[in-house]
Amino acid sequence: MPPLLLDGPPGIAKSTWARHLATALRMPSISVEATVENASFGLLGCQRGWATAGPGRLLQLILQERVGNPIVVIDELEKAGRVTGTNGGSYDLCGGLLPLLEPATANRWTCPYFQVPFDLGQVSWVMTVNATRPIPEPLLSRCPPIRLPHLTTRDLTGFARRQGARRALSDDSIEVIVEAIQASAGPISLRTVMRMIARAETLEARPQWH
Repeated sequence: MPPLLLDGPPGIAKSTWARHLATALRMPSISVEATVENASFGLLGCQRGWATAGPGRLLQLILQERVGNPIVVIDELEKAGRVTGTNGGSYDLCGGLLPLLEPATANRWTCPYFQVPFDLGQVSWVMTVNATRPIPEPLLSRCPPIRLPHLTTRDLTGFARRQGARRALSDDSIEVIVEAIQASAGPISLRTVMRMIARAETLEARPQWH
């Protein structure tokens, strides 16, 4: 699968879709929160000699599962920012990804810890962003963004009805959720609708007093 860069507003389930993709394909996967892991060390490894030296999470997953084409999900890549070492070198996550998004270099990528080449050309990458402006141009050229629109009220009410029926919610609960979506004065996210459904499911599971 070619690298995917999903660009869309927050709360439309980009990350949820990516994780469900790995489940549907029955492939091992790892998730990276770029807001927390903004350096490339955790994912790709660190050279020997450093206190935190070791292979990265990606290579550990491949060696542990013995699967050469896992799925890597990176959330909110635009928030990774730049990471510079005391020697002036750049160790940011976007820069570390560049050789792995290009087939010619991914096929013979050298692990900084083991110092031997590995074929990572079959790894599937799914990255999500809320905006592409902070993303460096070299990464965008390797992975053109897929633009995802805002969800409409019709999208959200349709989702609420389908999920409500799938979770065996009562018709009354589903209609209350739909009315709340339609009555919202401003934009409402899919994440909020999912919380409404979960709340209704919890309330319906409580014992009823007569």
